[in-house]
Amino acid sequence: MATPIIPARAVIPFLVAMMLFTGVCNTLLTKYQDNMCVRDCDNPDPRKRRHFEQPVIQTLQMFVGEMGCWLVVGLMSLYRRYTSRSTTSYQPIPTTPADADDDDNEDATTNPRAAADNASIHSTTALNPNGTAASHNNDNSSKQPPSVLRGWRVTLLALPAMCDILGTTLMNAGLLLVAASIYQMTRGALVLFVGLFSVVFLKRHLHAFQWLSLVGVVVGVALVGLAGAIQPDKKHASSVVVEDGAAMGEDALRVVIGVLMIAGAQVFTATQFVLEEWILERSAIEPIRVVGWEGLFGFTATLLGMVLLHAAIGRTEAGRYGPFDMVEGWRQFYDHRGVFVSSIMIMISIGCFNFFGLSVTRSVSATSRSTIDTCRTLFIWIVSLGLGWETFKWLQVAGFALLVYFTFLFNGIVQPPFKFLRVAEVEELLPEEPIEHN
Repeated sequence: MATPIIPARAVIPFLVAMMLFTGVCNTLLTKYQDNMCVRDCDNPDPRKRRHFEQPVIQTLQMFVGEMGCWLVVGLMSLYRRYTSRSTTSYQPIPTTPADADDDDNEDATTNPRAAADNASIHSTTALNPNGTAASHNNDNSSKQPPSVLRGWRVTLLALPAMCDILGTTLMNAGLLLVAASIYQMTRGALVLFVGLFSVVFLKRHLHAFQWLSLVGVVVGVALVGLAGAIQPDKKHASSVVVEDGAAMGEDALRVVIGVLMIAGAQVFTATQFVLEEWILERSAIEPIRVVGWEGLFGFTATLLGMVLLHAAIGRTEAGRYGPFDMVEGWRQFYDHRGVFVSSIMIMISIGCFNFFGLSVTRSVSATSRSTIDTCRTLFIWIVSLGLGWETFKWLQVAGFALLVYFTFLFNGIVQPPFKFLRVAEVEELLPEEPIEHN
């Protein structure tokens, strides 16, 4: 009997810590790339220096990291095959159907892996709160719902991959315009779109305090953006520019545009979460394989898109040296050691983040997951301040506090402040087991 690869409870704190560490590295390493000068670096005028501004290439390297999940899948398969061979023992062949049924039931109770292999991944989450699909097993029915990913239909995973491309590229472009902490805080707008999608597409009901929470999230994101607009940080940490009124106005506009891009990207991220949850509920597939397939489809589509955009925009005079100039982007990637090394580190970090995230996602509660996300933002903020990438802003503190409080309130982690808003039981509307990618 093969030993299932299931993390022990004692290992979970280590996995959570590594998930937090790699998640922080993803944002900080990407911002480090954005601050790296790649052309005219010796020009005495800092405004004429060109930095690594290639959000599409950064999206591509994210998908390379996701494809690394296939390496983990292969190693796990080899491990299971090795342990199954080393522990195989003689068992009598059942001679009657009743004996076969008894053996199947025994395997399911004594071997959790066997039970998992015979059942689809069915979530009892806000997207499927009653676990209706899983009820087939509870009723001892011999029929399993057909997997939506059978055969060629595995290409359905290209749909969430497309959402990932649009959302990640928009966020990478937004990160070029704002500080790392503002970027991470603005991503908190995800709860707003997941809540709205649950009402519009899933026909769910929101309590009054949850509607209040969504309004609070909007206010929190607005305060974070306002803090960056009132006290804009210089675009690149290495640039020293004398700021006049026109420069300040330009920087404020840049921050506003960046915040809107990052917040808008959460529409695609929320759609991706909904699609992934729908697929996992109806398919006998491990989440790590979902990430691997999405990485493959996303890499292929992004690479094709880069070629088309280069042909249409990048090779023109107006698009030369811009984000769609694929030739210039790859030149910067290979010619500058810092860009190349940081890209490799980002790929490894994203691959590890997927592994550690998927290892703990079924073991922690919504409270723990929200706490991890909060700590991730705090660490990014502290490191950015320590590196001089941004300055401390009290208004940003207020916005972040509102984001954390109203996100916790929406998920039912904290009680509403007024009794008339409280309910006996809160149905969590965020996916219980979202697949975090970056």
